[in-house]
This record gives sequence, structure tokens and C-alpha cells, in this order.
Amino acid sequence: MDHTISLPLLVGLVALALAFDFLNGLHDAANAIATVVATRLLSPVFAVMFAALGNFVAYWFVGLHVAETVGKGIIDKDAVTPAVVFGALVGAMFWNVVTWLKGIPSSSSHALIGGLLGAGMAAAGPGVIEADGTVKTVVAIFASPLIGFVIAMLLMLATSWLFQGATTRRTNGLFRSLHLLSSAAYSISHGGNDAQKTMGIIAVLLYSTGHLQGEFHVPEWVVIACYVSIALGTMSGGWKIIRTMGNKLTKLNHHSGFCASSAGSVVVFGASALGIPVSTTHAITGAVVGTGAARRASAVRWSVASRVIVAWFITIPASGVVGALFYLLTRLF
Repeated sequence: MDHTISLPLLVGLVALALAFDFLNGLHDAANAIATVVATRLLSPVFAVMFAALGNFVAYWFVGLHVAETVGKGIIDKDAVTPAVVFGALVGAMFWNVVTWLKGIPSSSSHALIGGLLGAGMAAAGPGVIEADGTVKTVVAIFASPLIGFVIAMLLMLATSWLFQGATTRRTNGLFRSLHLLSSAAYSISHGGNDAQKTMGIIAVLLYSTGHLQGEFHVPEWVVIACYVSIALGTMSGGWKIIRTMGNKLTKLNHHSGFCASSAGSVVVFGASALGIPVSTTHAITGAVVGTGAARRASAVRWSVASRVIVAWFITIPASGVVGALFYLLTRLF
């Protein structure tokens, strides 16, 4: 459906979407660099630059399946209007800012999905929901941290067994290098999954306003703009969340940092291949907790973990309510 709007308004909405992408990078910088900062493998400034480069490098490694899911697999693309896009973005950005100020590693991805669902239902009712994409996204809320937890725990146990006879100096040097490589992989996976959510939003906006020629697709300029925006956001850092991820959940070293980043990479790359807008925050949090639990249950600060889990549960409803409210606000003008 063609919902014609003026060019300045279209440009403004695209700019708002890119601002969300920037905020996503800033909010989720902790995902990619918390382990290398906590273990002093890299300085904070160099770490964010390292992660930002990884976010952009995803352009050459990751397809656009997630962007297609967000653009046409969460709500009916023909029901999307500029007002729905506005409500979705403001709902997501509001929740991101609240959790960023509190230092809670919530999901930017699910904030955007919640905002989109809330604004979409406010505009056209529950029938607007695309069940397939929504269900697999909601399932991933619970599955991704559990899978990350299990993989990280198994990696910790397997590598501890493999190197049980090695000297501390040898293992520290090896895991230091592996930790850096796994962190780079996680940065790439983060950019490849998270930047695509904004690509999907911009693409469906262009489609709904008649500015996308032919079938639904993601234009190349949108892909590049989103990767640049999330990389710049990551370079700005999210220091409160980095402290929560790197220091408060459990104590990390190069060994556990490698296992956590590797487990998170497997989860996020796998989700991207399946077109699932997974939460990179959930994946790496589950993995970090898994490394602590592999040592002993008391190594995990469960009080901090419980705050994070509560944020996971309320992210979609909270951002959905805000998205619906801002959509309804646009109806007054």
C-alpha cells in the first residue's frame, strides 16, 4: 500500500531510524567488548574501536535474512505506515535509553520488535501480526541465552580438560590470542544481526511509501548507512552496561572470555543464517553466566543476573506500549 508522505518527512524518519541504529551500537557496545575490557586484553578506547570495525566488517560476511524478517515478517508490510514506523522507533529508543541509564543489558533488538508490534497493533489490530517471524523471534528470547549458556559451559569444561597438564604461562598466552579472535568474531556477528533490524525498518518504510521499486528488498545504500551508524554508536561506548557485563555477572579471565565470546558468536551467526533477529545481549549474557557456572554456581552473581532476566521479560511489552502510545499521538496531528 502506498502511504505517500513528503520528502522531508521521509528523510526525517530515515534519520530517526539511523539514530536508533547509532543508539543500538552505543547501548550494545558491551556485547562485543565487555570481556576484553574486563580482562584488560584491550584498553576501553581501543576496544570500542576494535568492536566498531567488526560491526562494519559484517557487511562482507553476513546476508540480509534478518532485515527481511524485520521488514516483512513481524507485521504485515502492507499495513506499515510512516506513523507505525515512528511509533516503533520511539518505543525502542525510549526503552534503550532507560536501560542504558540504569546499566541494564537489555535487548535493543527486542525493543525494536516490541515497538513495531505495539505500533502495528495500535494501527490495524492484532491481525496485523505475522505469526511465523514473531513466534521465532519470541522463542529466541528464551532459547538464545540458554544455548549460549550451554555452549560456553561445555567449552569451559572441554578446554579445561584439554589443557589440564599445560603450564599457566602457556595457556594464558594461547587463550589471550584466542580471546582476541573470538571477540572479533562476536563483533562481526553483532553488527551482522543488529544493524539489519534497522535495515528492515527503513526498507519497509520505503516500500510502504512507494519509494522502493519492485518487490520488497533492502537497497545497498540502506545496508551501508546502517552498518556505518551502528559502528559509530559502538565507538561511543556504553560504559555502565560494559561494567555490568564484564565485572558484575562473574569474574572473567582470558580463558572464560574466549569461551563466552565463542559461544555468543555461534548463537548469533546461527540466528542470522536463519533470519532470526536474535538478541546479541541475551546471547552473550547467557554465555558469560555459563562460564561462571562451569567453575561453580557461586561464581555467578545471581542477584545481578536476575535483574537482567527481568529486563528480558518486560522489554517487548514495555517498548510495545510506548510504541502504541506514540503511534496514537501521531493521530492527533
